[in-house]
Amino acid sequence: MQALGDRIRDGRLQAGAKLPPEGAMMEEFGVSRTVVREAISRLQAAGMVETRHGIGTFVLGHGDASSFRIPATQLATLKDVISVLELRIGVETESAALAAMRRTPANLAALRSALQAFSAALAEGRDAVGPDFQFHLEIARATQNARYADLMATLGGTMIPRARLEAVQPPSPEAQDYLRRVNLEHESILRAIEQQDPDAARAAMRTHLANSKERRQRIAAAR
Repeated sequence: MQALGDRIRDGRLQAGAKLPPEGAMMEEFGVSRTVVREAISRLQAAGMVETRHGIGTFVLGHGDASSFRIPATQLATLKDVISVLELRIGVETESAALAAMRRTPANLAALRSALQAFSAALAEGRDAVGPDFQFHLEIARATQNARYADLMATLGGTMIPRARLEAVQPPSPEAQDYLRRVNLEHESILRAIEQQDPDAARAAMRTHLANSKERRQRIAAAR
């Protein structure tokens, strides 16, 4: 049921959204009613949801898991997005290296699942912001250092540049080509993590994020 909190953090469930009924969540996640209620209780304790008796449970926001925040209003321009990419380069290159050294079979399965979800989104002509964020979040979890995962969860889906600047649906042919390249870069990162090669994982992540930053800079220069 950690996936429920992830959906709030990455923006798939936004403030004000009503959570599905307990029965629907039991069916979707394949868990008991007790597990669903415990998950909701944890989200309530974290300040992420509130239950209104007789009405339902509603999303409040990211909660108080961390005092660090980058409000959406600070991600409105290309300059803002580039600044976040620079932060990510500093954090995620080491995150990838640690993941390569510490990942478990379960971590690898979660990473592969995120890549499969990304590929499925492309095949259906959809953007892949959710799976993109999930892939990076799973790398942070694979470090076995909760602080990395906390930081990524706090950033949420807004850390993916196109989540703020390219909200066109469906993606244009040019955007789809770009997303295919992104997915190939993700595969290179996963391969290095799978092979437990921290130097290769670090380099693959740096290349991936630097390519994204360079693309944003080209867009900015063309305006």
